[in-house]
Amino acid sequence: MAEHIDFGKQGEEIAVNYLIEKGYEILERNWRNRHKEIDIIAKDGKELVIVEVKTRKSNFYGEPDLAVNKQKQRLLIYAANAYLFQKKMDIDTRFDIISIVVNDGTPIIDHIEDAFLP
Repeated sequence: MAEHIDFGKQGEEIAVNYLIEKGYEILERNWRNRHKEIDIIAKDGKELVIVEVKTRKSNFYGEPDLAVNKQKQRLLIYAANAYLFQKKMDIDTRFDIISIVVNDGTPIIDHIEDAFLP
């Protein structure tokens, strides 16, 4: 597997562990629907949380969450709708971004709740 893909998977693992520590229930990881993917689907109390994870080795080119542009947001919204339809769920849903910078092996996690609205 390519190094950047392995690094991204490590970031997702860090994010899952972080969410579990915060009391979230992890429902799905890397859920796919056609060409759309959701990194993490979790529950926070009675709310469904769609989580996009962005991991970088530095923030030299800006914070990782800046990579979640309008096009990526639109894809996440479509994927979330597909998930809700497939699972026959009618639940409040929010979109979070977990931005991780791993500098010298130590991850710095920035969890942005309600990062954007559908």
